[in-house]
Amino acid sequence: MKHCLIVDDSRVIRKVSRHIVESFQFEVTEAENGQEALAKCEAAMPDLILLDWNMPVMNGIEFITELRRKDGGSRPKVVFCTTENDVAHIREAIDAGADEYVMKPFDHDTLQMKLQLIGAA
Repeated sequence: MKHCLIVDDSRVIRKVSRHIVESFQFEVTEAENGQEALAKCEAAMPDLILLDWNMPVMNGIEFITELRRKDGGSRPKVVFCTTENDVAHIREAIDAGADEYVMKPFDHDTLQMKLQLIGAA
């Protein structure tokens, strides 16, 4: 079974995201911030990461920059899931190593389409 790590400081967003991703037959783990997510990636690298931008301790850009430097860190597909919607933020996320970008709030169909685009669904 494929594994998805959901990284978001909002428990509600993690719960909603988990419900959607589990419907795609992913095993799901969660992290509240980038630092916690890096520790989980070191323990078991996921296939997919849904990543929030604005989080305490370590934000999404800091996380993905560190992730992509690690052994095996280029393997997970990373989708930023955020309210940041301007072209500069999208470009920064892609330049940092994100595979795709989806705006909050998103629904089942929108996320499914994004995952299909990057070959993760």
